[in-house]
Amino acid sequence: MKGLVLAGGKGSRLRPLTATGAKQLVPVANKPVLFYALEQLVAADVTDIGIITGDTADQVMHAVGDGAAFGASITYLPQPAPLGLAHAIITAEHWLGDSSFCMFLGDNFLGGGVIPYARRFREQGCAAQILLRRVDDPSSLGVAVLDGDGRVLRLVEKPLDHISDLAVIGVYFFGPEIHQITPLLKPSARGELEITDAIQGLIDAGYHVRAETIVDDWIDTGKKDDMLEANRLILGSLQRRIEGAVDAESTLIGPVVIEDGASIVASTVRGPAIIGAGTTVRDAYIGPFTAIGPACELTGCEIEHSIVLEGSIIRHVERRIADSLIGREVVVERSPLRPQAIRLLLGDHSRVEVV
Repeated sequence: MKGLVLAGGKGSRLRPLTATGAKQLVPVANKPVLFYALEQLVAADVTDIGIITGDTADQVMHAVGDGAAFGASITYLPQPAPLGLAHAIITAEHWLGDSSFCMFLGDNFLGGGVIPYARRFREQGCAAQILLRRVDDPSSLGVAVLDGDGRVLRLVEKPLDHISDLAVIGVYFFGPEIHQITPLLKPSARGELEITDAIQGLIDAGYHVRAETIVDDWIDTGKKDDMLEANRLILGSLQRRIEGAVDAESTLIGPVVIEDGASIVASTVRGPAIIGAGTTVRDAYIGPFTAIGPACELTGCEIEHSIVLEGSIIRHVERRIADSLIGREVVVERSPLRPQAIRLLLGDHSRVEVV
């Protein structure tokens, strides 16, 4: 079985963070979310992996390399435009050949991995297997209707009426039969070749499409709050590891990771939390569920339940920062200038909440 990981797309829901960067490379617990998908495929003995790339191909290729760091062999498959998930399969058809494959959306986080689902797909020999999860509001997702044996009868994209609470998540298993269907697809109203239409095409052609309903955590990390939730889940299983320097005036509480080259001075870090390599924390409080990236500087501030990316600076901010996603090389500091005022330099699509 091969793996097909999608790492294109615009990342519009995470702007301005993804205005010039790949959304799949935004870190969760100081590791790009894309890396979790690659690691889970390799854990399921899927090591021949193709990555669909778009405008941010150079960034993805630089981050992932040839795949050796993951125990995989990586082939990059450029998609000319983000024309839909089914179009990604068409893009990869020559590389996939007659192999079955697992298609994994690179911005999806699946807490329990894919090992049992890959095994059952190999055993079943069906044309496709989709993963589902019960959700409270399926109106913005594709949903599935099943028979009593777990066979998929019908898929509906973003249903207006409630027909099922079983949402289709971003991990799919396909046999080579899918290549008979994708050339027949027509673009949807949004101009894309929809994966739900491709799967429905398999069903209409009489192929066996089965489903697995997962109970593990699943997050589509397309928005700030979703990133923070994935960060919380991963940090929740953190094991204490201290490789950097911590002075006698500092206190570390609970599961805390201080990476090599980091320095903690006269500060409190309450876990679960991770402090990246080369970061300096001075006279500060780092609260639970916080991931501070490498080469950052935090001085005279308090922060919790947040993600701070590489090279950012937070200095002498009086109010505690919480529930925040702070990009690379951002500066947040208290100004000594008078009269006192809030002074902002913000890019397009930014959001600031002032209290």
